[in-house]
Amino acid sequence: MVFERIRELREDNDIKQYQISEAIGIRQRAYSYYETGKRTVPPEILLKLADYHNTSVDYLLGHTDEKTPYPPSTRCKE
Repeated sequence: MVFERIRELREDNDIKQYQISEAIGIRQRAYSYYETGKRTVPPEILLKLADYHNTSVDYLLGHTDEKTPYPPSTRCKE
């Protein structure tokens, strides 16, 4: 599911793989492997991709179809 979502987001916004890979600090080939499903996307890259696309990790993982990211937490921090 992740590879389908990240490819869809990239193509819908007319962005090249190398542009995303440069923005999140990985090689284009590694990004290509994530997008084709040849490699599992590590959690830290999922976070970077969610930030890049202004969405949530849950959307990338297919846990929701809502692209809008969650609002910032209002919980008290101890």
